[in-house]
Amino acid sequence: MKAGGAAHQLRPVGSAHSPGPSSFLRLRLVLFLLVCLVGAERGEGQAAAPAAGERRVVVDVGVILDRTTWVGNVSWACMELALEDFYADARYASYRTRVALHLRDTGPSAVDAASAGVDLLKNVRVQAIVGPQTSTQAKFLAELGNKASVPIISFSADSPCRSASQTPYFIRTAWNDSSQVEAIASLVQEFNWREVVPVIEDDDSNTRFIPDLVDALGHVGTRVSYRCKIHSSAGDDEIKGAISSLKGNWTSVFVVRMSYSLALKFFRLANEEGMMGQGFVWITAYGLTDILEVVGSPALDVMNGVVGVEPYVENTARLQDFKRRWHEKYKRENQGTKLNGPILPGLYAYDTVWALASAAEKARYVNSDFLPSETNNGSTDFDRIRTSKAGEKLHDAFLKTSFIGMTGTFRIQDWKLVSTSYKIINVVDQDRKVVGLWTPGFKISGNLKKKADLYTIIWPGGSDKVPRGWLLPANKTLRIGVPYKPGFGEFIQFTKGKATGFCARVFEEVIHALPYEVPIHYEEFGDGKGESNGTYDSLVYKVYLNEFDVVVGDITILANRSLYVDFTLPYTESGVRMLVPVRDRRQKTAWTFLKPLSADLWLGTGAFFVFTGFIVWFIEHRTNPEFRGPPASQIGSTFYFSFSTLVFAHRERIVNNLSRIAVVFWLFVVLILQQSYTASLSSILTVEQLQPTVTNLDEVISRGDNVGYLNDSFLPGLLKWLKINESKLIPFNSPEEYNDALSTGRVAVIVDEIPYLKLFLSKYCHNYTMVGPTYKFDGFGYAFPRGSPLTPEISRGILELASNGTMAELEKELYGDTVCPDKNDSQTSSSLTLHSFLGLFIITGASSLLALVLHVGITLYSNRSHLIDAHRQGSWRGSFAILSKIFHEHDNSSNTQDKDETGMANPDPIVEIPWSMSSHTIENFDMDTDMGSPLEGEGTPGREVSNQDPGPPSFAYMHSDG
Repeated sequence: MKAGGAAHQLRPVGSAHSPGPSSFLRLRLVLFLLVCLVGAERGEGQAAAPAAGERRVVVDVGVILDRTTWVGNVSWACMELALEDFYADARYASYRTRVALHLRDTGPSAVDAASAGVDLLKNVRVQAIVGPQTSTQAKFLAELGNKASVPIISFSADSPCRSASQTPYFIRTAWNDSSQVEAIASLVQEFNWREVVPVIEDDDSNTRFIPDLVDALGHVGTRVSYRCKIHSSAGDDEIKGAISSLKGNWTSVFVVRMSYSLALKFFRLANEEGMMGQGFVWITAYGLTDILEVVGSPALDVMNGVVGVEPYVENTARLQDFKRRWHEKYKRENQGTKLNGPILPGLYAYDTVWALASAAEKARYVNSDFLPSETNNGSTDFDRIRTSKAGEKLHDAFLKTSFIGMTGTFRIQDWKLVSTSYKIINVVDQDRKVVGLWTPGFKISGNLKKKADLYTIIWPGGSDKVPRGWLLPANKTLRIGVPYKPGFGEFIQFTKGKATGFCARVFEEVIHALPYEVPIHYEEFGDGKGESNGTYDSLVYKVYLNEFDVVVGDITILANRSLYVDFTLPYTESGVRMLVPVRDRRQKTAWTFLKPLSADLWLGTGAFFVFTGFIVWFIEHRTNPEFRGPPASQIGSTFYFSFSTLVFAHRERIVNNLSRIAVVFWLFVVLILQQSYTASLSSILTVEQLQPTVTNLDEVISRGDNVGYLNDSFLPGLLKWLKINESKLIPFNSPEEYNDALSTGRVAVIVDEIPYLKLFLSKYCHNYTMVGPTYKFDGFGYAFPRGSPLTPEISRGILELASNGTMAELEKELYGDTVCPDKNDSQTSSSLTLHSFLGLFIITGASSLLALVLHVGITLYSNRSHLIDAHRQGSWRGSFAILSKIFHEHDNSSNTQDKDETGMANPDPIVEIPWSMSSHTIENFDMDTDMGSPLEGEGTPGREVSNQDPGPPSFAYMHSDG
């Protein structure tokens, strides 16, 4: 048998012929040598020849790399090892297919890569192409894959600009950027940085990365206001210009994504320009993180403190063994290399070839693999490319391939490799340290399986203190705009190049309290001739135009202004109120003495005067001669006694204990009434009751009065909204003008912000007051450009001043020590009411009634015999007469004190003549007894009324009388 015939039988499309037993061994040897020779000539990484009688199908796969780069050179070695390992595995030794790799080293040119792709499809008729390395090359090759139905598989390029639905044959076997930006955004959120500047290479690799990064940062509340782009061919001067622009920006947090060569040059120049010092944050995206392994010490020297993210790959025993074998192979083929292991793109390349070998077996080979092109007679090679049925089936099988690879689980979803976790790398002292991980579940964590704190990160400059995320730009001095304010200089005033007043004092207190130095320079917003250059809105807009870095002054925080600038927290009291004159509402007349007590209290007091006098008379008139006599005399005595208690000038003696009790309680009530009346009358006669002349704007509108406001303020808009006629609005500039207008009646009210009104009242306290509702506004604040990092710093400083008492001291200096009482418009009458003394009247009334009841009971009990006799006679008129005489007769028997005094004054006894008593005699006796009353000081001997005849007088008694 000829060698040519043997070689012919090895062709993939040929049929095998079984030789005879005698020449079997010789034939196998010849076939093996021929296959090796053909494989060496074609440069294919092909498996060993199958045994005689076996049918093996070669699946041609093109590889487009740039072997002048680290990625291309490392990846090719990984691909060769992948084929060796795959077909050496006992699980796959029986596969009928063998993948053959056809390498095309095209360099970085996209045209060369496209030309190589056409050559592979047209001449070699590959069923798949692995590569290209860059996104620019991927644009062209993705179109070739669509035309030929051949999968274009990239392990290093980003997704092209066109979507997966437009280029369904382009597959990425590396983790996509969308998951990477989520890891970067979570890292930024972890340290609460509010602004980030991307620093990227100006090529197609970032066309999808930047939009995804901006969106991810936006979701965590971080802003991207500036993007620094550097062309891949930029020289040192151009890179230095980009670095200078970064130094002139407030933000100190940068996300870097560029090629190895450009990144090394950039970080070297940034280090020279002082951008790798304390306070800066550099985050490198995946792809650039490998520079530390590829470049080694040159990169480590200039990137100390850099933090990077890269996909997490578990360091398994299989991976360690592969790295060892790869290093031996790579070092043998590349003398003098410093690489100790394959970089991550190389591992992706290994898994990609492994997946292709597995998918080739599952796809089943199609003999007629390329169908004729519809434009086979076209003028270009591109037009003559045919459609591959084998490539289409390989594409479908590849998308369904899943296994555990070097980088973890290999599974394609949405035409890209499914990503899981990232690790966070920190460059510290010539070393790469893993300080944490990012996972979809835990986000930033120090542990893969649970939430934990990150390990200590050493930031640029060697500090472990987390940078605040912004720095004052180099040689930056804050340009501070100061409004021109002629009338209220106590708040803000510009004199001799410096701002003074309350607003400037607060601002400087906050600035000086910051832990870093902030140079400031004041500029007045005036024309130098005593006039302002515009309104406050115009001044705020200057900040938006970056003509000022901040505005310090009495700038009210308004919604329309906040559309252009950011305000700090307010540092003054907020709100708008009315300022009105006050007048004394208490008119001193001839009847002012009646005002201390209300009408019901006057009537109630008079009623209790009469009531108490009647109680005392009723109890006292039977036993006390001072309450007896003709009816007119008794009435006069009663009223005189009652009203004289008002000044404690009563002279009538009280002899009954019950009436004494009633009088004591009454005198207590009189004492309190007297003291209260005196205090209230003194207040009315000596203290002014100042009340506002206007209580609300409705009164002003209905009367058509004028309304004053502060010139150059937002108040006209508010007053028009409150439906005040524009013709009734008069602007003023100073507290003195306010006083003149209000005192002369030119305006009825002044409407202004509370800080201005408080300053006015500190000078004109007694004649004016603030009234009406408070219209809510946010007070004074400092205006900064949108996104300025100083805004939250100054706000925190304002809160600190408020908490430590400094703000109160500054306000005291502003408003002075004068305490101006609030003259409320809800003043009420100072008259005392009956309700205020109701408890006292109840006490005295109850005690008087109790004394009256006890007196009646005692009297009836003492004269029960007369009542019983009258009841026996059955005459109700007689009973009424007896009761009347009991309560009206003069009872001397009850007056013990008078009886003793009379006995002592008239020692001569009176001989009583015996008499017999009948009911008629008793009546006559009582009537006679009631007809007269003894003179004051004259004793009246007691009588004992008895039904028995008295005995004769004793001898001694008669003898002493003689």
